[in-house]
Amino acid sequence: MADPKGFLNHEREIAKTRPVDERVKDWNEVYQPGSLLPIISKQASRCMDCGIPFCHNGCPLGNLIPEWNDYAYREDWTEASERLHATNNFPEFTGRLCPAPCESACVLGINQPPVTIKNVEVSIIDKAWDNGDVTPQPPERLSGKTVAVIGSGPAGLAAAQQLTRAGHTVAVYERADRIGGLLRYGIPEFKMEKRHINRRIEQMRAEGTKFRTEVEIGRDLDAKKLRKRYDAVVIAAGATTSRDLPVPGRELNGIHFAMEYLPLANKVQEGDLTVAPISAEGKHVVVIGGGDTGADCVGTAHRQGAASVTQLEIMGKPGDERNANQPWPTFPMLYKVTSAHEEGGERIYSVSTTHFEGDEDGNVQYLHLTEVEFKDGRPEPKPGTERKIPAQLVTLAMGFTGTDRENGLVEQFGLELDERGNVARDGDFATNVPGVYVAGDAGRGQSLIVWAIAEGRSAAKGVDRFLTGASALPAPIKPTDRALTV
Repeated sequence: MADPKGFLNHEREIAKTRPVDERVKDWNEVYQPGSLLPIISKQASRCMDCGIPFCHNGCPLGNLIPEWNDYAYREDWTEASERLHATNNFPEFTGRLCPAPCESACVLGINQPPVTIKNVEVSIIDKAWDNGDVTPQPPERLSGKTVAVIGSGPAGLAAAQQLTRAGHTVAVYERADRIGGLLRYGIPEFKMEKRHINRRIEQMRAEGTKFRTEVEIGRDLDAKKLRKRYDAVVIAAGATTSRDLPVPGRELNGIHFAMEYLPLANKVQEGDLTVAPISAEGKHVVVIGGGDTGADCVGTAHRQGAASVTQLEIMGKPGDERNANQPWPTFPMLYKVTSAHEEGGERIYSVSTTHFEGDEDGNVQYLHLTEVEFKDGRPEPKPGTERKIPAQLVTLAMGFTGTDRENGLVEQFGLELDERGNVARDGDFATNVPGVYVAGDAGRGQSLIVWAIAEGRSAAKGVDRFLTGASALPAPIKPTDRALTV
């Protein structure tokens, strides 16, 4: 234990963000550069090194949090990085994007603000990159076996890196023009600058992983032919089918899925476009959906110069404290103010969209809504609460319903689906097709980045065992695991 009195002597302190009026003028990450390191040693000292570290179970990756907290407290960044990478291939991703269920499970959080685990994590990995501690780890020998990974999001990249380091020859297939999946085109630059992805890709290339962009399995390459070409296949194609809103007026111009809107803003930052074809500039923007993707739309609209931004959520406003049915150490649903919400806009809870209204040219102009209350678990309109709000750009950020069923991948492989429409798998992440495995949202359904990386690592073990008869790779989870999250 680094400092037995650390949690008594130091209050929780988190990373500082740049002033709102400054950061909405650019697309750089919202945090003040260099604001973390001066406070991280003290924050890491708040870790009590509990006899039973519930943070391990709160994290699907099983991160060795007390160990690297101790090293961070001592400013031994090399050892801290080693312990961090022991369970997590990409801590610079999770340290920026994960909602930190580990902090909800922190024992200190029973009666005090929990340890700033997420901030410590990102400080360790950023320091490791600065110090040159993150280097390629090519295998000592090759197995002679080949593996194709479909999808280059966090699950696919984690599986690919683990299998490459195990000695297999791995090729990652990505239908977009760049590697990264939703990390690349779904996450705005202000949440994670894409340089973090780029240097990981270079590390993986140096280790031997091959990348094939602009190849969609099922359309550009038949899945059966792919299976014949490789000894094993990992499907990590994500849950990319967006949930729609089938109400009158949905066909009007200006109503888009979030994943039609967000990638274009990222392509501007990549230099592919000068101006996003779908832009919030000068428009009244309505974001339907109160989750992280909705918040990404809010922050993007601010930077594009929206006239106003309103975010709608069908559920009631969460509380500031845990509900009785979400006790410690589970992951509670609490009211959260993201950096995007700090930048402005209005959030309206307990409302449902009834229809859209457009102008004579077919462009959306208004969104009609009504307040709702839940009865027997279903939202019911409250009479007399109908109203309309200006809406010249509407983004639908209501989650995803499963993997893509239109590109032929599922049918060509002959994959079985579970009752939720995800690709079915067994305890080794294997599908019903011999040699074909599935990891991440394609098999789990829409989830968190930590679950995606954990699934990629675990699926890699299943593939390695299939190819060689045994495996020394770690497997942090089973497909049915839920850890301490809800």
